[in-house]
Amino acid sequence: MLNRPVELYRDTLRIIDQSRLPELMRYEYIYTLREGIRAIKDLKVRGAPLIAIFAAYLVALIAIRSKEKNLKRLKTRLHRAIEKIEDTRPTAVNLFKAMKEVRKIVEDARTRDELIYNLRKKAEEIDEAEKLNCEKISDYGAALFKPGRKYRIMTICNTGFFATNHIGTALGVIYKLHTEGLLERVYVPETRPLLQGARLTMWELSQNSVPAVLLTDNATGFVMEREKIDAVIVGADRIARNGDTANKIGTLNLAILAHHFGIPFYVAAPFTSVDSELSSGIGIPIEKRDEKEVKWVRKCLITKEDARAINYAFDITPNFLITAIITDRGVFRKPYNLS
Repeated sequence: MLNRPVELYRDTLRIIDQSRLPELMRYEYIYTLREGIRAIKDLKVRGAPLIAIFAAYLVALIAIRSKEKNLKRLKTRLHRAIEKIEDTRPTAVNLFKAMKEVRKIVEDARTRDELIYNLRKKAEEIDEAEKLNCEKISDYGAALFKPGRKYRIMTICNTGFFATNHIGTALGVIYKLHTEGLLERVYVPETRPLLQGARLTMWELSQNSVPAVLLTDNATGFVMEREKIDAVIVGADRIARNGDTANKIGTLNLAILAHHFGIPFYVAAPFTSVDSELSSGIGIPIEKRDEKEVKWVRKCLITKEDARAINYAFDITPNFLITAIITDRGVFRKPYNLS
């Protein structure tokens, strides 16, 4: 298994800079709120569960490193920091749930020492809860596949260590299948525009000796049919009560193709990804990122410099295209009523 992408290390936050992989395995040390926010926005830290974990540790770090002795002023500073952190990535609901828990810690603290201790403890609890969530998701997901044969699985983006700090959600299921001898191969679309599939998932699977093959995003339909894909398993950044799911852009394409070919399409995510306040996916905010990410591949401009581009970071898969939703609370099937 890989080293943890996020870890509170003494009086700093140590992260693996995911934007530099796979060319360079680089640790970066976060000391300030500004550095932490930049790490999220620049996708040095990414993945809905991991962002929530990182954000909780970041608030604890700010308190630990603060020289402010006045409790009231320190609380005010931390509340402002939480608001700024929440503004970084609007789609993933895990971040907002984690910050709600952290905000209560700040409000309830009676002394500075108590505040720092409880913030660190809460961040560790959120981290540990994610580990347990991933393990349960992996078990529930793998149980959907009957023994006696090996399966070909397609996924998208990265839902493993680099997205959760632990074994992962969709990739957690895949790891479990591999461990149980039920996996033949993983098919990984590159995941444009930032190539999380090519850069992160392929590298991660290779590090863990899981057989995988990379394909272009526009080859997914033909590969599903030609390679006889058995199932598609994806993650989620936010799930509405009715099962509509927001995930990395390109997920909807896979769901439509899987539906066409009669292939099971599974969403694997912790129950913290469920937004119980949303009745459907219509209300899920979809992040729109800089068009430069589409026009450039790493340091190479691939179109006219003045070309217009559109860069939605996520899309929404309607519930009727989803075979089942695999969570730490079990497997849910249609009609979905997640609350």
